[in-house]
Amino acid sequence: MGNSWTEIHFHIVYSTKHRAPLILPEWEPRLHAFMGGIVRDIGAVACEINGMSEHVHLLVRCPPDLALATLVREVKSRSSKWIHQSIKGGESFDWQEGYGGFAVSSSVVPAVAEYVRNQKPHHARLTFQEEWALFMRRLRRPEP
Repeated sequence: MGNSWTEIHFHIVYSTKHRAPLILPEWEPRLHAFMGGIVRDIGAVACEINGMSEHVHLLVRCPPDLALATLVREVKSRSSKWIHQSIKGGESFDWQEGYGGFAVSSSVVPAVAEYVRNQKPHHARLTFQEEWALFMRRLRRPEP
């Protein structure tokens, strides 16, 4: 086959270590932009990035040869290094070890993008822990 087309989207969610509210509003937009640059640098497309003081959501379109684990590892490690070097008081910043990665059907990408964009109003009603439990219930998975 001479030409191939893939449409692979992931909704990725992870938090700061111990879910501490470390992402401050004054530098949060810079962090999201930097994360988008990392995604682009490794060959993927950041469709949406948003979050709260203790977690982030990324909606990413990936090429078929990029493993989800590689994508997340690169974004977390490079963004953590950037925070340590660029943000006053960021030397002790860390992300949690794990993450949630959810495959997103092309038909629902617009709805997931809207969900990621609306994190602030969404979390006025729901904590991160409640959100995660809801994800797990929707997937019919036991909570870790």
